[in-house]
Amino acid sequence: MLDICLLGTGGMMPLPRRYLTSLIARYNGLSILIDCGEGTQIALRKKGWSANPIGIMLFTHYHADHISGLPGMLLNMANAERTEDVLMVGPKGLQRIVESLKVIAGELPFKIRYHELSEREEDIPLEGGYIRAFKVNHNVTCYGYSINIERKGRFDAEAARSLGIPLEYWNKLQHGQTIEDGEKIYTPSMVMGPDRKGLKVTYATDTRPARSIIDNAKGADLLICEGMYGEDDKLPKAKEKKHMTFREAAMLAKEAGPSEMWLTHYGPAMGKPDPFMPMVQGIFPEAKAGKDGMSKEFVFEDEVVSG
Repeated sequence: MLDICLLGTGGMMPLPRRYLTSLIARYNGLSILIDCGEGTQIALRKKGWSANPIGIMLFTHYHADHISGLPGMLLNMANAERTEDVLMVGPKGLQRIVESLKVIAGELPFKIRYHELSEREEDIPLEGGYIRAFKVNHNVTCYGYSINIERKGRFDAEAARSLGIPLEYWNKLQHGQTIEDGEKIYTPSMVMGPDRKGLKVTYATDTRPARSIIDNAKGADLLICEGMYGEDDKLPKAKEKKHMTFREAAMLAKEAGPSEMWLTHYGPAMGKPDPFMPMVQGIFPEAKAGKDGMSKEFVFEDEVVSG
């Protein structure tokens, strides 16, 4: 199960009813925070989720609207009595910037481990899957992220019995271990079916349309994509500032083909995004206008309970 919540959907400056860009994902007892704009702590409290389980922080880039809430969030985590290490991932310069911001957060009871991205694509291990970072096209170095939760194939008990594999080896084989028993060797492939469909959420903000987003959003259960401007006549400004219009985001989603898309990172001049959604949904029907606090729980496809 993977829980996703948009904590903030605003770009550039916070508004009374719209905090700056941030997303939190919960999986297997771990919380993953993507960006930490101003207001992230308030949004997290409104959601009723704790800062304590945040073990991974991913930063797309270091413009203030994506990282200005970090000192307060670190203090929040310290007050929540977190002691386990926190992994931070972001473009080059991450450690220098965070260490500078950390000065006003005070002494922390946990250690920060830094992973600075340098390649066009990099994978960060995650228990049960991985996070893929991929470069997008902004006016500074900027990355998108895909959270990938993998799912192994089914264990074939009948095959294990027919091969005479002792019962005490079954669990180890299910967890990918190869067993040597005298002259006999038992491998997971002998008893495991093909991998099943996992879960995938892709997040990309502060960018022009990019091939890397399309490639990484293919097969995604959800694409969360920036839509800085709703009006088509803002396209020249979008190109200048290296952002996207709603129409461009819809076209990108149409080519990538995720199950669903949420728009986010609205410009401060935008009131409600809803008036633009008929146009967006005419291009990509499974599009929604993201809102602060919007969330969804994803489960593996054969675990969906109808009713």
